[in-house]
Amino acid sequence: MCVADELKSFPSSRLPVQTQSVSFAPPPPRLRAKPLATPLHVVLVEPEIPPNTGNIARLCAATASPLHLVGPLGFRIDEHSVRRAGVDYWHLVDVRTHSTFEAFVAAWSRESPAGRLHLFSALATVSYLSAAYAAGDALVFGRESVGLPDTLLRAHADRVLAIPTLGAVRSLNLANAVGIALYESLRQLGALNYTFTG
Repeated sequence: MCVADELKSFPSSRLPVQTQSVSFAPPPPRLRAKPLATPLHVVLVEPEIPPNTGNIARLCAATASPLHLVGPLGFRIDEHSVRRAGVDYWHLVDVRTHSTFEAFVAAWSRESPAGRLHLFSALATVSYLSAAYAAGDALVFGRESVGLPDTLLRAHADRVLAIPTLGAVRSLNLANAVGIALYESLRQLGALNYTFTG
């Protein structure tokens, strides 16, 4: 009996299964730039929506920017919760938590004494493109529902910026706004001028 005949007489449930070894090629090189010696800081004051913070965390990992989470959060960021959400890059993010905005300012000022605050609000009248950004500066964003507290905006009235919109939407998505502001800051600082693949 030939092998083909043997296989025909074999119950299909008992047929031998051929397995192939699967090898994964290393990922292709990506366009990179060297991190700033003194990084920009991204600050979220009482963020409410986990996917937004997750997207911003990925952005911070990609730009080597510390992520500061201020005040009570609308979600948990412990290791179990992050793993359960399928976030596989959290270990690449420099995440720092602060109970209050004052606590953030105290910690950030020690690390970046020459840094300046840039507060973002949909209600501001000055464009983010009008600002001059410097290494060590902090980009501050508020809650998705109401933005930054009025008391904070009044206390730093000369540092409040907006991202202009061309359509009649109320505001931009928080993660999009952070991406726009952070990459404009990096562009101004020349961080994107010299790139390499790796």
